[in-house]
Amino acid sequence: MKAIVYGDQGGPDVLRLVDRDLPVPGPGEVRVRIAVSGVNPADVQARSRPSGFAEVVPHLDGAGTIDAVGEGIAERRIGERVWVFMAAAGRPTGTAAEFTVVPGELAVPLPDEVGFDVGAALGVPALTAHRALTVAEDGPRRLGPGALDGKVVLAAGGAGAVGHAVIQLARWAGATVITTVSGPEKARLATAAGAHHVVDYREGDPAAEIRSVAPDGVDIVAEVALGANLDLDLAVLRARGTIATYANDGGKPVQLDVARTMVLNTRFQFLVLYTAGPEARAAAVQDITAALHANALPVGDQHGLPLTRFPLSRTATAHRALETGTVGKILVDVMS
Repeated sequence: MKAIVYGDQGGPDVLRLVDRDLPVPGPGEVRVRIAVSGVNPADVQARSRPSGFAEVVPHLDGAGTIDAVGEGIAERRIGERVWVFMAAAGRPTGTAAEFTVVPGELAVPLPDEVGFDVGAALGVPALTAHRALTVAEDGPRRLGPGALDGKVVLAAGGAGAVGHAVIQLARWAGATVITTVSGPEKARLATAAGAHHVVDYREGDPAAEIRSVAPDGVDIVAEVALGANLDLDLAVLRARGTIATYANDGGKPVQLDVARTMVLNTRFQFLVLYTAGPEARAAAVQDITAALHANALPVGDQHGLPLTRFPLSRTATAHRALETGTVGKILVDVMS
């Protein structure tokens, strides 16, 4: 089979296209014929630090069809269309290959009416968004229609992959969704994703604009750049509100006004999928599956998440595109 691998740490140039033997699923595992592989910032970060393996196939997310199962997995799963998440988490077998082997629970049935592009775009963004929306002190712990009725959610960076998923899941669950963006084109995308209100944080008084929509304050902030946005977050957060942060884009140090956050009884939830725990991930998978059946997570420019595609042989170029700020979701087409 064809696969992208890297052995050395470094930039995109360490990625190589090679021929590998077809992997064999072990007990509790399935082999997936990958159709589309999703590229995430976590994949780029993983490439630049020690992996503990001599050689790694990158990429956490993807979608395809199960073509073989190991002991303990029902043979009826062969032929099942699936989306795959955390494929390369602690393993050297990511989705940037014609076939990958993962534990059965990491290959989730994909509804027949949902395309592989959507499946490959789930994983890290959708699971992270679900976690951000379910960590507030007063709930909810699960998402579904009505779960966020009466709540106001602020999605920072609504044109990004996680921000896009936050908008879609929060709207599906009944929240009023506000998002911040950096310009008109990103505002168009956030609106297409389903945001009720879009605020350009580079223009005017964004805090006043958000407060005009949510005079009592925002319940949950899903934050992508905590250092840069903390002042704005606190200016619009309601008492006992939650800031769920999954990144610190730009790397600005976080300076915390302790007295201000104490008065607000602010909850900070820092999150990453690897340590969120199996129960949280399993709940997210179930809720995302329900959202898929409701057609609540579409992708593409008309749905606020433009797709930029590369063939498997140009995976290094796909990584460069992500590193240079390509807006939307970057996909690698593995199988035609």
